Amino acid sequence: MKKILTLFSFTFLLFSCQQTAEKQTVSNTLSTEEKIDSSQIKTIFNSALTEGKSYEWLRDLTQNVGGRLSGSPEAQKAVEWGEKVMKEVGLDSVWLQPVMVPHWVRGEKEVATYTTNGQQKNVAICALGFSVATPKEGVLAEVIEVKSLEEAKALGTKMKGKIVFFNRPFDNTLIHTFKAYGGCVDQRVRGAAVCGEFGAKGVIVRSMTNSIDDFPHTGTMSYGDLPKEKHIPAAAISSLAAENLSKDLKVNPNLKFYFKQSCETLPDAPSFNVVGEIRGTENPENIFVVGGHLDSWDLGEGAHDDGTGVVQSLEVAYLFKQNNIKPKNTIRVVFFMNEENGTRGAKKYAELAKLNKENHIGGLESDAGGHTPRGFSIDANTANTTLLQSWKKLLSPYGLHDIEKGGSGADISPLRAENVTLVGYRPDSQRYFDYHHTSRDTFDKVNKRELELGSASMASIIYLMDKYLYNDTPVKP
Repeated sequence: MKKILTLFSFTFLLFSCQQTAEKQTVSNTLSTEEKIDSSQIKTIFNSALTEGKSYEWLRDLTQNVGGRLSGSPEAQKAVEWGEKVMKEVGLDSVWLQPVMVPHWVRGEKEVATYTTNGQQKNVAICALGFSVATPKEGVLAEVIEVKSLEEAKALGTKMKGKIVFFNRPFDNTLIHTFKAYGGCVDQRVRGAAVCGEFGAKGVIVRSMTNSIDDFPHTGTMSYGDLPKEKHIPAAAISSLAAENLSKDLKVNPNLKFYFKQSCETLPDAPSFNVVGEIRGTENPENIFVVGGHLDSWDLGEGAHDDGTGVVQSLEVAYLFKQNNIKPKNTIRVVFFMNEENGTRGAKKYAELAKLNKENHIGGLESDAGGHTPRGFSIDANTANTTLLQSWKKLLSPYGLHDIEKGGSGADISPLRAENVTLVGYRPDSQRYFDYHHTSRDTFDKVNKRELELGSASMASIIYLMDKYLYNDTPVKP
């Protein structure tokens, strides 16, 4: 035992020495200005991890407001909450930006069943956003299973009077789960439009998740240009229910599926983006936006999607003020309304920015959950992309290794232009689609330390962008 302990101690000492040597090597490769930046970033992380506010803000938002679907009383309560916490942080100015938003309501809890081999099976199901209701008595019909929109289109009139079951799962060989989501979500969004054209009675869609579980995932859908008389009810069933239904269809291809939902779309409702800013000391006319979306689906508490993004965005401003970092450019925090089913808040923000001739030079969005930080995706010109990637040596000690070209986020993307540098915060995504758009997206699924590391990561890259990207011209550190 003594020899084992000695060997362990030696190994640990050797590892520690290697780590110290690696850090020293990195430190020795930094310029004088980069050493200043490295020290400031360390201070930001220390501050976030010891005196951060994001976790308690998230607790308040999720526990006292809950799910915040656009147009709902909870969404209005969230707006009031957002204005209050921004003022408490002490931003230079805080205001509400009016926007009209869609108002879809779920109604009574959905019901679904089918019978096979004399056994009735209850199915975990939820209506998709913007779907119409079923008739009051529900829908009962035979099921046709398909894997893609193309396969459904090929059926043509064969789907008339049937329920079409879209059952294309995630490609779990894809490491980036958002790519797997992107490879499947068209069946959720467009399935009812395709099948309604040919007289189908309804559409059910496999939930958008890597996991096999019994939690249905909602999300938005669209009828496109389909005439109203051809609109058919659309719902998602859990991935486990999809697996079981697919197996049962192979044994009994004529089984009938029943579902009932009472959702409806009401007239557009008034709402707001919540906006606050720290004015720049040198170039206040230049604006960096940092934001997430305040609305969420109604099934859960909107914790990972996107309560984490909202509180992390505000904590960027809090960490600047807490550490007396005075930005050269204006840092504007925006809680966008209606990302989930319309992006009306994002469109209104961009519209007003153009109308008011505001000069946005960059933006950062957090809308990928609150898990462990991995890096950032960049939507920018070549020069600014290269500059941001050069900061990897400053950011990699904090696990921010993935700094690559890609999209930014749904709410800041309307600001895209040649000299605007847009960035998406990218945490680890492997667990995100366990919770996305489900009743499981609750406060207890968010880890405090992971959330705070994300806030610090975002504050660090905004610190660097403010220092080196102002006046639209990359400045070498």
